Amino acid sequence: MAFSSCFCHSQVSLKIDRSLLTITPSCNIGTDRRCTFSLKGMTTVLFGQRVPGFGAKLNNDWSFMGGSQVTMRPIPRKFILHSKNFGVSASWLASSQIASSVFTLGTVAVLPFYTLMVLAPNAELTKKSMESSIPYVVLGLLYAYLLYLSWTPDTMRMMFASKYWLPELPGIAKMFSNEMTLASAWIHLLAVDLFAARQVFHDGLENRVETRHSVSLCLLFCPIGIVAHVITKALTKSAGNAGHGI
Repeated sequence: MAFSSCFCHSQVSLKIDRSLLTITPSCNIGTDRRCTFSLKGMTTVLFGQRVPGFGAKLNNDWSFMGGSQVTMRPIPRKFILHSKNFGVSASWLASSQIASSVFTLGTVAVLPFYTLMVLAPNAELTKKSMESSIPYVVLGLLYAYLLYLSWTPDTMRMMFASKYWLPELPGIAKMFSNEMTLASAWIHLLAVDLFAARQVFHDGLENRVETRHSVSLCLLFCPIGIVAHVITKALTKSAGNAGHGI
Protein backbone atom coordinates (compact mmCIF):
# COMPACT_ATOMS: atom_id res chain seq x y z
CA MET A 1 0.00 0.00 0.00
CA ALA A 2 1.34 3.44 -0.80
CA PHE A 3 0.03 6.87 0.16
CA SER A 4 1.03 10.29 -1.13
CA SER A 5 0.64 13.19 1.29
CA CYS A 6 1.50 16.88 1.21
CA PHE A 7 3.05 18.60 4.23
CA CYS A 8 3.92 22.32 4.22
CA HIS A 9 3.32 22.71 0.48
CA SER A 10 5.93 20.05 -0.44
CA GLN A 11 5.16 16.55 -1.65
CA VAL A 12 6.55 13.67 0.39
CA SER A 13 6.32 10.06 -0.78
CA LEU A 14 5.51 7.58 1.96
CA LYS A 15 5.87 3.82 1.76
CA ILE A 16 4.11 1.84 4.48
CA ASP A 17 5.26 -1.55 5.68
CA ARG A 18 2.04 -3.64 5.63
CA SER A 19 3.60 -6.38 7.74
CA LEU A 20 3.46 -4.10 10.76
CA LEU A 21 -0.07 -2.80 10.07
CA THR A 22 -2.82 -3.28 12.66
CA ILE A 23 -6.46 -2.38 11.88
CA THR A 24 -8.88 -1.91 14.77
CA PRO A 25 -12.55 -1.47 13.71
CA SER A 26 -15.13 0.47 15.69
CA CYS A 27 -18.66 0.59 14.29
CA ASN A 28 -21.90 2.35 15.23
CA ILE A 29 -24.88 0.73 13.52
CA GLY A 30 -28.05 2.73 12.96
CA THR A 31 -29.91 4.19 10.07
CA ASP A 32 -26.57 5.47 8.83
CA ARG A 33 -23.70 3.16 9.64
CA ARG A 34 -20.31 4.68 10.33
CA CYS A 35 -17.25 2.59 10.88
CA THR A 36 -13.84 3.85 11.98
CA PHE A 37 -10.71 1.84 11.38
CA SER A 38 -7.55 2.88 13.25
CA LEU A 39 -4.23 2.12 11.57
CA LYS A 40 -1.56 1.75 14.19
CA GLY A 41 2.01 0.60 14.26
CA MET A 42 2.67 1.57 10.68
CA THR A 43 6.31 1.92 9.69
CA THR A 44 6.73 4.61 7.06
CA VAL A 45 9.70 4.90 4.72
CA LEU A 46 10.55 8.59 4.18
CA PHE A 47 13.56 9.63 2.06
CA GLY A 48 14.94 6.13 2.42
CA GLN A 49 14.53 6.18 6.25
CA ARG A 50 12.10 4.18 8.37
CA VAL A 51 9.90 6.55 10.38
CA PRO A 52 7.92 4.80 13.15
CA GLY A 53 4.79 5.99 14.86
CA PHE A 54 2.81 7.26 11.89
CA GLY A 55 -0.93 6.51 12.19
CA ALA A 56 -4.18 7.17 10.35
CA LYS A 57 -7.93 6.66 10.66
CA LEU A 58 -10.18 5.28 7.95
CA ASN A 59 -13.80 6.51 8.26
CA ASN A 60 -16.39 4.42 6.43
CA ASP A 61 -19.66 6.40 6.02
CA TRP A 62 -22.52 4.22 4.71
CA SER A 63 -26.11 5.06 4.03
CA PHE A 64 -28.97 3.76 1.83
CA MET A 65 -28.92 6.99 -0.19
CA GLY A 66 -25.25 7.63 -0.70
CA GLY A 67 -23.74 4.20 -0.55
CA SER A 68 -20.37 3.69 1.11
CA GLN A 69 -17.45 6.11 1.25
CA VAL A 70 -14.06 5.57 2.84
CA THR A 71 -11.97 8.57 3.94
CA MET A 72 -8.53 8.59 5.46
CA ARG A 73 -7.50 11.03 8.18
CA PRO A 74 -3.80 10.95 8.95
CA ILE A 75 -2.68 11.29 12.55
CA PRO A 76 0.49 13.37 12.39
CA ARG A 77 3.14 12.70 14.98
CA LYS A 78 6.49 14.24 15.63
CA PHE A 79 9.40 12.39 14.18
CA ILE A 80 13.09 13.13 13.87
CA LEU A 81 15.27 12.17 10.95
CA HIS A 82 18.84 11.19 11.70
CA SER A 83 20.89 11.42 8.55
CA LYS A 84 24.36 12.66 7.70
CA ASN A 85 22.96 14.16 4.50
CA PHE A 86 20.68 16.60 6.32
CA GLY A 87 23.41 19.07 7.30
CA VAL A 88 26.37 19.57 9.57
CA SER A 89 25.96 19.17 13.29
CA ALA A 90 26.03 22.27 15.46
CA SER A 91 28.97 20.99 17.52
CA TRP A 92 31.13 20.51 14.42
CA LEU A 93 30.20 23.98 13.14
CA ALA A 94 31.02 25.56 16.49
CA SER A 95 34.41 23.79 16.60
CA SER A 96 35.24 24.97 13.11
CA GLN A 97 34.38 28.57 14.01
CA ILE A 98 36.47 28.43 17.19
CA ALA A 99 39.48 27.03 15.32
CA SER A 100 39.20 29.69 12.61
CA SER A 101 38.82 32.53 15.14
CA VAL A 102 41.77 31.47 17.28
CA PHE A 103 43.90 30.92 14.16
CA THR A 104 43.25 34.51 13.02
CA LEU A 105 43.63 35.97 16.52
CA GLY A 106 47.00 34.31 17.10
CA THR A 107 48.34 35.41 13.71
CA VAL A 108 47.30 39.03 14.21
CA ALA A 109 48.63 39.09 17.78
CA VAL A 110 52.27 38.38 16.84
CA LEU A 111 52.51 40.75 13.87
CA PRO A 112 53.08 43.96 15.93
CA PHE A 113 56.15 42.45 17.61
CA TYR A 114 57.73 41.48 14.29
CA THR A 115 56.90 44.92 12.92
CA LEU A 116 58.69 46.64 15.80
CA MET A 117 61.78 44.41 15.51
CA VAL A 118 62.06 45.04 11.77
CA LEU A 119 61.11 48.71 11.49
CA ALA A 120 62.45 50.06 14.80
CA PRO A 121 64.97 47.62 16.28
CA ASN A 122 66.71 50.26 18.40
CA ALA A 123 63.59 51.95 19.79
CA GLU A 124 62.89 51.71 23.53
CA LEU A 125 59.35 50.54 22.84
CA THR A 126 60.70 47.60 20.86
CA LYS A 127 63.19 46.64 23.57
CA LYS A 128 60.57 46.78 26.32
CA SER A 129 58.06 44.86 24.23
CA MET A 130 60.50 42.06 23.54
CA GLU A 131 61.42 41.79 27.20
CA SER A 132 57.78 41.13 28.13
CA SER A 133 56.49 37.57 28.61
CA ILE A 134 52.83 38.50 28.04
CA PRO A 135 52.66 37.42 24.35
CA TYR A 136 54.01 33.96 25.21
CA VAL A 137 51.54 33.55 28.07
CA VAL A 138 48.63 34.53 25.79
CA LEU A 139 49.77 32.16 23.03
CA GLY A 140 50.31 29.42 25.57
CA LEU A 141 46.79 29.77 26.92
CA LEU A 142 45.31 29.75 23.41
CA TYR A 143 47.31 26.64 22.59
CA ALA A 144 46.20 24.87 25.79
CA TYR A 145 42.56 25.74 25.05
CA LEU A 146 42.68 24.34 21.51
CA LEU A 147 44.59 21.28 22.70
CA TYR A 148 41.86 20.61 25.25
CA LEU A 149 39.11 20.92 22.62
CA SER A 150 40.91 18.76 20.06
CA TRP A 151 42.06 16.01 22.42
CA THR A 152 40.42 12.63 21.90
CA PRO A 153 41.09 9.14 23.27
CA ASP A 154 42.81 8.31 19.96
CA THR A 155 45.23 11.25 20.04
CA MET A 156 48.05 9.41 21.81
CA ARG A 157 47.52 6.33 19.66
CA MET A 158 47.85 8.40 16.47
CA MET A 159 50.91 10.27 17.78
CA PHE A 160 52.77 7.13 18.81
CA ALA A 161 51.45 4.55 16.36
CA SER A 162 54.77 2.73 16.07
CA LYS A 163 55.45 -0.35 18.19
CA TYR A 164 58.54 1.50 19.42
CA TRP A 165 56.35 4.40 20.63
CA LEU A 166 57.71 6.74 17.98
CA PRO A 167 55.61 9.15 15.89
CA GLU A 168 54.76 7.99 12.38
CA LEU A 169 53.84 10.21 9.46
CA PRO A 170 50.47 8.56 8.58
CA GLY A 171 49.25 8.93 12.18
CA ILE A 172 50.35 12.56 12.38
CA ALA A 173 48.72 13.32 9.03
CA LYS A 174 45.45 11.78 10.22
CA MET A 175 45.60 13.73 13.47
CA PHE A 176 46.14 17.05 11.69
CA SER A 177 43.21 16.44 9.35
CA ASN A 178 41.10 17.88 12.19
CA GLU A 179 40.78 21.70 11.97
CA MET A 180 40.99 22.14 15.75
CA THR A 181 44.23 20.14 15.94
CA LEU A 182 45.67 22.04 12.98
CA ALA A 183 44.82 25.40 14.60
CA SER A 184 46.52 24.33 17.84
CA ALA A 185 49.65 23.37 15.88
CA TRP A 186 49.63 26.80 14.22
CA ILE A 187 49.48 28.55 17.59
CA HIS A 188 52.33 26.30 18.76
CA LEU A 189 54.43 27.40 15.78
CA LEU A 190 53.64 31.08 16.33
CA ALA A 191 54.79 30.91 19.94
CA VAL A 192 58.03 29.06 19.11
CA ASP A 193 58.81 31.29 16.13
CA LEU A 194 58.29 34.48 18.13
CA PHE A 195 60.49 33.18 20.93
CA ALA A 196 63.24 32.33 18.44
CA ALA A 197 62.90 35.76 16.79
CA ARG A 198 63.26 37.43 20.18
CA GLN A 199 66.45 35.45 20.87
CA VAL A 200 67.86 36.51 17.50
CA PHE A 201 66.86 40.11 18.18
CA HIS A 202 68.54 40.22 21.61
CA ASP A 203 71.66 38.51 20.30
CA GLY A 204 71.86 41.04 17.49
CA LEU A 205 71.64 43.96 19.93
CA GLU A 206 74.28 42.45 22.18
CA ASN A 207 76.77 41.74 19.38
CA ARG A 208 75.77 44.66 17.15
CA VAL A 209 74.67 42.41 14.31
CA GLU A 210 71.98 43.21 11.77
CA THR A 211 68.91 41.09 12.52
CA ARG A 212 66.04 42.53 10.51
CA HIS A 213 66.30 39.99 7.71
CA SER A 214 66.75 37.12 10.15
CA VAL A 215 63.77 38.21 12.27
CA SER A 216 61.62 38.47 9.13
CA LEU A 217 62.53 34.92 8.15
CA CYS A 218 61.68 33.68 11.65
CA LEU A 219 58.04 34.65 11.12
CA LEU A 220 57.35 31.91 8.58
CA PHE A 221 60.64 30.03 8.17
CA CYS A 222 62.05 29.98 11.66
CA PRO A 223 64.93 27.47 11.12
CA ILE A 224 66.08 29.42 8.07
CA GLY A 225 65.93 32.66 10.07
CA ILE A 226 68.14 31.16 12.78
CA VAL A 227 70.64 29.93 10.17
CA ALA A 228 70.61 33.36 8.51
CA HIS A 229 71.43 35.00 11.84
CA VAL A 230 74.29 32.60 12.51
CA ILE A 231 75.76 33.31 9.09
CA THR A 232 75.28 37.07 9.47
CA LYS A 233 76.92 37.02 12.89
CA ALA A 234 79.89 35.04 11.58
CA LEU A 235 80.35 37.39 8.62
CA THR A 236 80.09 40.44 10.86
CA LYS A 237 82.77 39.13 13.19
CA SER A 238 85.01 38.26 10.26
CA ALA A 239 84.62 41.74 8.82
CA GLY A 240 85.34 43.27 12.25
CA ASN A 241 88.48 41.18 12.74
CA ALA A 242 89.70 42.10 9.24
CA GLY A 243 89.11 45.78 9.99
CA HIS A 244 91.08 45.59 13.25
CA GLY A 245 93.93 43.83 11.46
CA ILE A 246 94.25 46.61 8.96
